[in-house]
Amino acid sequence: MSTSSSQSAVPPPVVIDHADHERLQGLALRALAGAPDLAGRLLAEIDRARVLPSDSVPADVVTLGAEVTFRDESTGRVRKVTLVYPGEADIDQGKISIMTPIGVALIGLAVGASIDWLTRDGDERHLSVLAVSKPE
Repeated sequence: MSTSSSQSAVPPPVVIDHADHERLQGLALRALAGAPDLAGRLLAEIDRARVLPSDSVPADVVTLGAEVTFRDESTGRVRKVTLVYPGEADIDQGKISIMTPIGVALIGLAVGASIDWLTRDGDERHLSVLAVSKPE
């Protein structure tokens, strides 16, 4: 595996729930003025995603509202978070906004997938999705 930047690596497949697709696109477009890099990354993920009806999204794919266990391969740290819309974010409760670098990296990934992502400080990291559970 190459240690070059994420632009040269082939990103893993992404699946997005049809119910979230338009809302995510709207969030990203509204964020272009204030956070162009992050908004651009989210738009790129949305553009390359396979959009499926809610009942067709596999259970092991990260969607909004899903609880995700992932490992930061750079540090070895394992975290469990719930991916949410910005107004629902609460770091103390482990609720991570889709409008964060880690949120953009996680959306649409399946268990076993790995992806490079950039932190807010511009550091490149690599994460792997270990488990996904959906709300009932």
